[in-house]
Amino acid sequence: MIKVDKKTKEQLINLLESKNIALEGNIVKLFDPDGDPDFEKYLKACSEKDKESRKKRLEITRQVQQQNKELKELNGENERIMNELKTTLDDVEQSKLTYEVQNRELNEWKLDNIRLTEELKVEMVKSEQARLEAEQAKTTALNDLDLLQKKTQTELIGTIVKVALLVILSVGLITTGLYVTAMFTGKDTQIIGSTWSNMFGILLTNAFSIIGTIMGVKYASEKKEE
Repeated sequence: MIKVDKKTKEQLINLLESKNIALEGNIVKLFDPDGDPDFEKYLKACSEKDKESRKKRLEITRQVQQQNKELKELNGENERIMNELKTTLDDVEQSKLTYEVQNRELNEWKLDNIRLTEELKVEMVKSEQARLEAEQAKTTALNDLDLLQKKTQTELIGTIVKVALLVILSVGLITTGLYVTAMFTGKDTQIIGSTWSNMFGILLTNAFSIIGTIMGVKYASEKKEE
């Protein structure tokens, strides 16, 4: 046990009363009050103060531990949130890149469509021009063919008419020559005259029939073309 003199006891008591500073820990149990009620009271107060301090420190320690636990959990939650945020930012960045790529491809596709549309318009104009030119060429060819057919037909009709007239004229001249020869030679001209007359009538009839037939065919062809 530790014994102290009266002056030391008074100083310790005064230090507690004036500045609230007291002995702490197991050392309080080592002091001997030595029958001094004031010092015994002081030691009891120190013990109670020490218990209260220990209790407060324990409570503070528990609070600190709880706060540390909460901070640790909060830190873990923060890390999780930060990881999720980082993942979200990465996804957003990837989505942004994907959008930019798709937008660029879409713009290229639009440009290609515009270019193809313009080329198609040009080709359509060319095709329309070619069609018009083909129709114009067809019309020109049909007109030329029609003119050629008409010219050929006219020439053919003219040739037929000329041949028919030549045949009629030849037959008429031959028959007339025979008739005149018979007259000058003193032969009977009755049979030759009637033959000449009939032949001449038949030739004229056939000639006009041929001409009429040709004109009818020509007229029918013209009506068909109209």
